[in-house]
This record gives sequence, structure tokens and C-alpha cells, in this order.
Amino acid sequence: MRNILKQNATLRRAIYWARMLRASSQSNEGSIIEGLASQAPKTFVEFGFHPVEFNCLPLVRADGWQGVLIDGNADQVEDATRLLPKNVTALQRFITLDNIDFVRDLFPRLGILSIDVDGNDYWFLERLIETRPTVICVEYNSSFGLEPVTIPYHSDFDRHKYHARGWYHGASITALASLCAKHGYGLAAVSSGGMNAIFTTTGDLDPGKEWKANSFRERHSGIAHDQQWASLRDMPLIRV
Repeated sequence: MRNILKQNATLRRAIYWARMLRASSQSNEGSIIEGLASQAPKTFVEFGFHPVEFNCLPLVRADGWQGVLIDGNADQVEDATRLLPKNVTALQRFITLDNIDFVRDLFPRLGILSIDVDGNDYWFLERLIETRPTVICVEYNSSFGLEPVTIPYHSDFDRHKYHARGWYHGASITALASLCAKHGYGLAAVSSGGMNAIFTTTGDLDPGKEWKANSFRERHSGIAHDQQWASLRDMPLIRV
């Protein structure tokens, strides 16, 4: 079925259009962001997205919002361009630290920054956090538990090349919280599925208490998070 949808853009977009009636984010990220963004500039930038399932989707049709979606997948960018309203721009870019700085100039003030690239998430946030978004939503890797670690930066990173199950990527919730704290942000929420951490300048939650295991990963692999960490602990990691 996946191959059929890949080859048949018309069918794929018809299915996506139907899904848009009920789709939002992976769990409850969208509703969390929407609630925290009430006083934010009405702009968002999101890295890593599915045309009808991304964190800022609830804002797409909210009054006055403008957004930019960025992904390396040409089909997903084209589908988003066809399906989403004109206040959202989809760009095909494989982001690296060498080309990411254009994001700083997309909006005079950034309301929401969402990063979910299954790879260099920590390093991209470190580069862009000085844009001072009102809300930061970034995927954390629950397989790292509470260890304050991130993968080293790789410009051409592909998680499936490094780990058979694709669990070696990104950063832990404590690593991301430490980075955000250096810039005046605190943890405001964690998504119910144990995938995304949301930070604001008024967030004051304890990452150690709010951490959740990635429910999708545990359910589909049948492997508990502590065993996931056991398969990763000897791989190259940077403590932050």
C-alpha cells in the first residue's frame, strides 16, 4: 500500500485530505502548543513534518497565523503545498548547520519553533534558540532515559544507518532542558505520547518527573525503554 501511495499522488492526496478532518499531531502536541501560543506572535517554523500530521497543524487555520514547514522529502513538501492553505509555505530542504541560518530571516518575530528531525535536533535548537521563539517544541529521545546526552552532530545523519531499529538519534529530555535553561526557557509540558517536550520562558516543570517513555516505540517494538537504552549506551554520545 505504501508503494502504491508513493506512486499515485492523486490517490495519496485524496486520502490525506480526508485525514485532515481529524488529524493533528502525533499525540496532543498540537493542543498544547495552541494553548501556550495565545500571546505569541502568529508565526511558526516546523522542521520535519507530515502533510496532515504535524505539531503546528491546529494553527494553520487559526486566524492570522503564518507558517513555514521544512522537510527533505520532496513528495511531502509537494503534498503540503497542494493541500494546505496559502498562509503556510512548505520548503524542501535537507537542513544542516551550514544552511540553517536562513530560518532567522523568515519572520521578524517567531512564535513557535518546532523541531522533529530524528537526528540533529539538539544542534539545530542550539543554533536557532537565539531567535527567541515564544514556544519551543522539540522531540526528545526517550530511549536515552534521563541521561543528559545527545548524538554528535553529523551533517548527513540517517538514524537507520546507525542503529537497526533507528533508536539512535536526537537528544534526551534532560539534555534539551539543560540547553533551554541556559537561554531562559523551562519545561512547560510533555506530550502524552512521550515524544515531544515543550518549553517556554515561564515553564517550571521538572524534566525528571515529567519524562514519559515513547509509547509508540514501546508498543511496536515490545521492548521497554530501559532495554532500549542498553542497546544505545555504548554508542557515540555527548554529555551536555
